[in-house]
Amino acid sequence: MQGKVEKDRISAKGFVSLSDKVKLMLYDNLFKHIEQKVQLTPAEKVQISSFFRFKKLRKRQFLLQEEEVCRDFAFVSQGLLKSYVLDEKGNENINLFGWEGWWIADFQSFLFQTPATMAIEAMEDCELLLLSREQYDQMLDEVPIMERYFRLVYEKSLATKDQRLVYTQTYSAEEKYLHLMENYPEWAQRIPQSLLASFLGLTPETFSRIKHKKRQSP
Repeated sequence: MQGKVEKDRISAKGFVSLSDKVKLMLYDNLFKHIEQKVQLTPAEKVQISSFFRFKKLRKRQFLLQEEEVCRDFAFVSQGLLKSYVLDEKGNENINLFGWEGWWIADFQSFLFQTPATMAIEAMEDCELLLLSREQYDQMLDEVPIMERYFRLVYEKSLATKDQRLVYTQTYSAEEKYLHLMENYPEWAQRIPQSLLASFLGLTPETFSRIKHKKRQSP
């Protein structure tokens, strides 16, 4: 019917063809995240959106598998993903969870276009905004405010990784659990206990024991 927005056309790879109007609506989470750090003009928003591709992932689909080259830097508009490395027994060693408002990639693979050392998998149905390495470089050249935005993102990421390194190496199992629950209480509602344990470097049994102990505490 003329005047109605045509339904999204989803390719076999999950990419969606979108009009500029629909694209700007879907990119609202991205712009909100950017404007927590820098201010954008309406023209900059239109220009920024032109560098991204929209992709849907279903639960348990992979954004990236080990040994593939990471072609895209992904902003999570909706949903939840995990990045992990498999050990020799096939256990998942969780590196990161990415949910609404987070960026996720195997960043070394993305920057240098080398085989990835980790996998990235959807834990829920996801809506992602993908930025290729070429488009990333072009956007930073053509929209200078985004260079400042990403600098601020990377500064926070580095500080968070340093903090995680400290508590991973020096905190007791109980302190790790308390730190997680105090800083990311919403994770317990969306992420299986076994994966939270892996993220903290604990066995599922230890995680469950501490959780039970805390529930019994007055």
